[in-house]
This record gives sequence, structure tokens and C-alpha cells, in this order.
Amino acid sequence: MIKSLDALLEKAKAGEKMTLAVAAAQDKPVLQAVCEAVKEGIVEAILVGDEKEITEVANNENLDISSMKIIHAADVKEAARLAVKCVKDGEAQFLMKGLLGTSVLLKAVLNKEEGLRGGGLLSHIMVYESNAYHKLLLLTDGGMVTYPELSDKVGLINNAVKVAKALEVETPKVAPLCAVEVVNPSMPATLDAAALVQMNKRGQIKGCIIDGPLAFDNAISKEAAEHKGIVSDVAGDADILLVPNIEAGNLLGKSLTYMGGAVSAGVVMGAKCPIVLVSRADSAKSKLYSIALSAMISK
Repeated sequence: MIKSLDALLEKAKAGEKMTLAVAAAQDKPVLQAVCEAVKEGIVEAILVGDEKEITEVANNENLDISSMKIIHAADVKEAARLAVKCVKDGEAQFLMKGLLGTSVLLKAVLNKEEGLRGGGLLSHIMVYESNAYHKLLLLTDGGMVTYPELSDKVGLINNAVKVAKALEVETPKVAPLCAVEVVNPSMPATLDAAALVQMNKRGQIKGCIIDGPLAFDNAISKEAAEHKGIVSDVAGDADILLVPNIEAGNLLGKSLTYMGGAVSAGVVMGAKCPIVLVSRADSAKSKLYSIALSAMISK
């Protein structure tokens, strides 16, 4: 099991080198992260975007992009289309979002004729490393799927399990988060949690252990779980936190980062390739971790 993001970097360095296509690459933190990933031997890179702006950013920040292929695009829509084409044509194994809106990139990914549609739900998974927790913690979905129904939650779990497997977690433990630990008919999230547990037990959701409903404290603290009399293989040792809606995921994720000092990596799953996607406010280091994560998933 990979227990830290630095360990993830080392693992990615030792593995097969992947090729990354960056859509709208004229962004300083993105270029910094890509250059570091190339320097570390994790990836080769194709930079798609405004060639003049990409070169200016690189020169201003003293970044070496001499080994990278640059594909000029007149605007961000064209950059998204051409970056997706690089993957579709086999020139690259995964994508990265640069200086463009998420919706613009995903529209190109989901294009029926030219895109990279997969067979399932597109969802966002964040991986957090916190000094307050004993291993990496995955969170889904605080970035894409707004109000998931039960069938969506199955897709969210399946995508997150693939990420956990890339982090060498043999049997990921999934905690469907709710406000309480008991099934309450007036709280739909608890009903979904109970259904997910039964689906897991019957083999409808494979490759993981699901237990819930669990409140956040019980999911990540054995002491809290024991205090409440909860007997569970997941409580206090969760690998994946499944939130009930996008607000909960967004608030929890940003609390981990800004109040808890966690470092993170982010990826979109469900297309034919991983997509490196983190907030524009995230650091170049976070973007580097995200590249390494997506490279591991792509292998």
C-alpha cells in the first residue's frame, strides 16, 4: 500500500514512462508541475495551447520545455479538442486540465465522435495526505457529480476503487458518509448507504468492503467508533469517503486542505483515460502529485 504522496511520486518514477497531453498549457503552476514531472522521468509531455503564451510563461519562469512537443491552438476549445485527439490517436495516455474551464475540457472528452467517452459515470476523486490520518484518504465526489442517486453512487465507488487499487490498496474500505450512523427513513443518504452495503455483500459492487451509514468521525477514528459502540471493519480505517452530495464533498475537501493542512492529488475517472483535474488555486506540488497519480492509473 502506498501511504504517502511522496511515496506515490517515487513509485511513478520507477514505473513505465507515460505521455501526458495538457490542454491550454499556458499556465504557470501547470507548466511548473509538468516540467518537474518530465524532469523526474514520470512522463513525457505534449503541450497544447497558445504557443506564444506557453513559451512566454516558460521563459519567465525559467522552465525547460525544449523536450516537449507543442501543438498550437487558437483558443481553449481548440486546445481541448486537440489534447483529446492526442489521447484518441495514441500519442498520449492521459490528459491534464490547464488554463481553461472544466466544462470546456469535459465537453471535448464527451464528444460522441471525437471524444473519450467511457462506459460509466465521470467522477472526481481527491486523494488526501493528512498528518491526522494514518494513510492516504480518498474523497468522492466534491467536484463533479452534484446530487448522486443510488446508481450514481455505485459508479462513484467503482471509480474510486480503481484509484485505490492504483495506490496498491488491495481491498479498499468504503465509508458512505451521513450525519448519523443509523438508518433513518427521513434521511435518504442513510437508506442509500444501507443499500450499498447490501449490494456489496451480494457481489453487485466488487473489489472493496462497504460499511455504513457512518458519520465522518466514525469513518476516520476508531476511538470515536468504539465510543459509539460501532463494530465495523471500515470504521476508523476507511480508504474511501463517499459523500452524499457535492456540497459535502467540497466543504470536507477544502476543510482538509485549508484547516487541516492536508496535501492532495486529484483525478477524473470514467473516461477512456484519467484526467488530471485540480483546482486552479492548488499548488504546483499538488498538480505534480496529480500527474503521478494519473500516470500510475494509466499503467
